[in-house]
Amino acid sequence: MKITLDLSKLVEDGKLTPAEAERLKALAAHDIGSLGINILIAFGVVAVALGAVALVPTPFTALLLGAAVFAAGLAIVLRDVRPWGVLGQICLVIGALLFCAGVIAQGEGSFGSMLVVTGVLAVAAVAARSSLLTALAVLAASACLGARTGYSHATYSLAIFEPALTIVLFSGLALVTYLASHRLSADYERIALMAARTSVVLVNFGFWVGSLWGDPLALLRGIDDSNYARLANIVVPPWVFSVGWAVALIAAGVWAAKVNRRWLVNTAAAFGAIHFYTQWFEKLGATPVSVLLGGLAMLGIALALWWFNRRASAAKA
Repeated sequence: MKITLDLSKLVEDGKLTPAEAERLKALAAHDIGSLGINILIAFGVVAVALGAVALVPTPFTALLLGAAVFAAGLAIVLRDVRPWGVLGQICLVIGALLFCAGVIAQGEGSFGSMLVVTGVLAVAAVAARSSLLTALAVLAASACLGARTGYSHATYSLAIFEPALTIVLFSGLALVTYLASHRLSADYERIALMAARTSVVLVNFGFWVGSLWGDPLALLRGIDDSNYARLANIVVPPWVFSVGWAVALIAAGVWAAKVNRRWLVNTAAAFGAIHFYTQWFEKLGATPVSVLLGGLAMLGIALALWWFNRRASAAKA
């Protein structure tokens, strides 16, 4: 677990002695001397890789370079060459991303290519002990179900084509990785928690899309072609997702408050506000009165969240 401490403030308040503060500073400063060199070399590696891909813009080039850079980073990490640890981590991340970009380009974004990318990113995340790669692996898994984002002029979009399946699968993944985090060492605990947190966000996205459009269970109909006509009438209505989302958010928030999981409390509050505003304006429209009342409700949620965070901080102190 990583935490941020204001050592000067803690010494000033008498909660740390100057000697303890100096010891913590010494621990934090370990290996900082080589950090700048690591970062400069990493920028060089990135520039060379991107330049090579630009000169020979083919999927095979990205695959080859990605594999080479990843192998170099993996060698540094596995041999535990301490002064070059940051460089090894950066090479692992850049190599994995280049390789996966090549796979997606080669497979033209097909289900098989996304499945390969998910596996590669998951293995790379464990090898690199990288939270970023872990989050990307979970997002790649969601892309296997058709999840995607998009951008056009001043417009951002989110697409979840299988809301119900997204909720079920990533709820399960969140539970499994959270339970696993209790049995893992610190490095791998962090990875498991990142997988759980990213899964929770995807579950909320599934509820969000489902609460607006429902779910026609297109994948289920595609699997069972013989009963397509009968299954075509099966649609999970939006109100099921809307009610289920509210219940899930309240349950998650209450549980998180009891076990002092502040990230989940804040996430439940944030998506609770999104859910509230989505349903509020879908039903009432954007009128002066609805905006005023919605703003007052949001202030109430924000004050409740501020009170919880303050109480949690006081309890830790």
